[in-house]
Amino acid sequence: MHLHLSTWAEVEQFLQRSRVIVVPIGSNEQHGPTGLLGTDWLCPEIIAREAEKRAEILVAPTFNIGMAQHHLAFAGTISLRPSTFIAAISDWVRSLAGHGFEKILFLNGHGGNVASIEAAFSEIYAESSFAARRAGVALKLCNWWDLEGVGELARDLFPTGHGAHATPSEIAITQWAFPDAIKLADYAPLIAPSGPIREALDFRARYPDGRIGSNPGLATPEKGRALVELAAQSLVRELEAFGSETQPD
Repeated sequence: MHLHLSTWAEVEQFLQRSRVIVVPIGSNEQHGPTGLLGTDWLCPEIIAREAEKRAEILVAPTFNIGMAQHHLAFAGTISLRPSTFIAAISDWVRSLAGHGFEKILFLNGHGGNVASIEAAFSEIYAESSFAARRAGVALKLCNWWDLEGVGELARDLFPTGHGAHATPSEIAITQWAFPDAIKLADYAPLIAPSGPIREALDFRARYPDGRIGSNPGLATPEKGRALVELAAQSLVRELEAFGSETQPD
């Protein structure tokens, strides 16, 4: 079930059966010469949609703009400031919690989001802690590549040249979902350099084509299918475990 394709009455009925929702979250940023700008929000959305086919889960609209200031020297990147991102996440959570959702899992597709998502969770919990009351909502962050078995499969599929950005695993997922959008390029060097991530101009100088330690040319739609199928199965189990957590008295 998808929140944006449902009516308010259908959501109220769902809340009688479950108080769990998954929010795909990512970023719209450069992914090297061949990676789609939407890669980091498309991957969690694709996985969540596949999981929804396997179990009765509710998928929220994708939070598709994240904290990507370090990619702003590349055309097409859109970024929020960390403070804006934290405030927006907090408002999403307050909206959903106000309707009765008690477990909200953010399925993340961008490593640069992690610190700000966790900070948003801390801000939300702090409001309740300082007021000496329960938050009424449990929040969970899960990167899609950390879902059970996914990291191991990615290492098996790409033993070299996986890297940290514009990775063949994320490119493969988008290739599987959007075969008509597959791009090709000659990479030089074949495996991109690695190093620190700071501000935008420093990033562009260190990584001229946008990749970090990766060779996206290793990606194939078939490998993407294997990653999505495993990730979707793991997400269903993750949501079941999260939903079964009990609150202490």
